[in-house]
Amino acid sequence: MRLSQQQGIGVVVEDFDSASDDDVRALKQTVYREKIVVLKDQDLDPRGFLALGERFGAVEKYYEPIYHHPEVPEVFVSSNVGEGEKRIGVPKTGKFWHSDYQFMPRPFDLTLIHPQVVPSRNRGTFFIDLCRAYENLGEELKVAVEGTTATHSVRRYFKIRPSDVYRPISEVLEEVDAKTPPVSLPTAHTHRHTGETILYLSEGFTQGITDERGRDRPELLRELLAATGQLDQTFEHPAIHLQTFDRGDMLIWDNRSLVHRALHTAASEPAVSFRVTVYDDEIGPRS
Repeated sequence: MRLSQQQGIGVVVEDFDSASDDDVRALKQTVYREKIVVLKDQDLDPRGFLALGERFGAVEKYYEPIYHHPEVPEVFVSSNVGEGEKRIGVPKTGKFWHSDYQFMPRPFDLTLIHPQVVPSRNRGTFFIDLCRAYENLGEELKVAVEGTTATHSVRRYFKIRPSDVYRPISEVLEEVDAKTPPVSLPTAHTHRHTGETILYLSEGFTQGITDERGRDRPELLRELLAATGQLDQTFEHPAIHLQTFDRGDMLIWDNRSLVHRALHTAASEPAVSFRVTVYDDEIGPRS
């Protein structure tokens, strides 16, 4: 297994042997250390992709069935190809800053993406490292964050399902809140695998921040989102990393440490990606 450093965040990995327990173990450690791995020369069907994901931990099927691959429901499909009954998956997913399952009591540890149909241009995903973001906060902001709680919800970016057509929006929102009620976590908390401090918030899912007395702190949330780069619509903030990919690449990233946002353009080309998300209960040595 050969590694080469990328500019910004992450590494490129070649000659990975998925049948080797040593390679799988080393790759997982590399993901937590480097945050993003680009695995080259992969050509897996949905079942093979799922099998690889299972080597890293417990794969979790997404809670909304409209995202499921029809033959392998553990594989999440993002696709702008096909219409009506021919459509598989959901188009234009992730056009906002977020971590996968951030609105759930237990977010995923690892995310694996295997692009299937790759646009010729304007392809990629933006990332921000929230551990590095915490390290780069000024002391005044670090003190302000201490003891606060961030609340996360899917409400703002929940995608309307075909079954929701003609339903009152109030009824849909009641169902969303019942199925995925808001969850609260310390705004800054310890990464369970690396020991780093994560500034755990996103523009897409974080509804608010409260202090130890339960008072809302909207100005603090906005200041933190700006400091991390999530409010920069030019995507030129120094914390933002654009990860591009080619056909045959697989992206694996540390979902707890990173927020990401898909790169979409107005004149879209066909694009299809498979995703597998993993809970990793194996706590290794912290770096």
